[in-house]
Amino acid sequence: MRIGAGPETVLEWLALKFNLGPKPLADTQIAFQFARIVMASARAGLFEALRDSGRTAEEVSRLCGTHPVATSKMLDALLANDYLGFRRGHYELNRLSRKWLLSDSPSTVVHKLDFQEIEWRWTEEFDRLLRDGTPRNMHETLTGNEWRRYQWGMRDFSTAPARELAWRARLPRHARTLLDVGRSHGFYSVALCRRYPELKATVLELPEALPAAAEILARENMADRVAHMAGNVVNADLGTAVYDVVLIANLVHHFDEEQNNQLASKVARALRPGGIYIVLDAIRISSPAEAHRPGNRLGAVLDVYFALTSRAGTWSFPAIQDWQQAAGLVTRRPIWLRTMPGAAMVSATKPR
Repeated sequence: MRIGAGPETVLEWLALKFNLGPKPLADTQIAFQFARIVMASARAGLFEALRDSGRTAEEVSRLCGTHPVATSKMLDALLANDYLGFRRGHYELNRLSRKWLLSDSPSTVVHKLDFQEIEWRWTEEFDRLLRDGTPRNMHETLTGNEWRRYQWGMRDFSTAPARELAWRARLPRHARTLLDVGRSHGFYSVALCRRYPELKATVLELPEALPAAAEILARENMADRVAHMAGNVVNADLGTAVYDVVLIANLVHHFDEEQNNQLASKVARALRPGGIYIVLDAIRISSPAEAHRPGNRLGAVLDVYFALTSRAGTWSFPAIQDWQQAAGLVTRRPIWLRTMPGAAMVSATKPR
């Protein structure tokens, strides 16, 4: 996925191609302003106001209790950037907004947009990170309300890739036990259990995350097959030959190299022969020569973000596979995700 300015006309393409237009301004001013427009519109309920039918700006304003002139300007900005349609004087939802921006849609990202308000404040610390390299350690500083917003945000972030993983992960034929590390909402476990009828899952998560996590998971009606267990994988004993599958999704970027090596060793010991260890995460470039290859841009940006929020960062394919191989596992060919651009599944199996 490309980040930032994208030309819409031949003249714009030429301007970017020959460095005639100020791409840094398009990548910053326009990008961050429109991001806040989408976030504010979702929070105020503008998309929800259009759920059942098209409405005028005045009607949306009355339903949402928002300022009429400001509401009209917001709706026009959303319309101009393909987030809404317009017909016979009425704004209306299009396929994009109906799928992603209604709170009860199976694919909603509304809660993630809400959590991004917190993440926005964190990124103001990039200047300090650049000066002294000191992280903020997000998991140690979240308040109770922020934990809840975080869990709901990660729930939204995971719905599409969870379904893709369930169909593409290729678990052992008779897999019955899954350990899902750090994905408290349980969406990956739920998707895999629905795909594999004999599978049962344990979700290992920090105690602070469990109140909101239990609320989210309860909505899936999978209590007989997906259960939570409080703990920290850094110091938890995962047991020996207990699981057919261990999944660690969007988590290794919080750990340094030594922790990830230790984690891979614990996972290898916890797997049954023939079991599979799946790492799903954004992928970092392994050298500057790879910077412009498709799929690498997002991982490079998130590498900076996670260096700020949890002292580590994203990891490359060779790094992840080195941990798995050092633990005695046999690596598989990585699989790039279609529903999470820049992320991939990096799997390895335990020899029989």
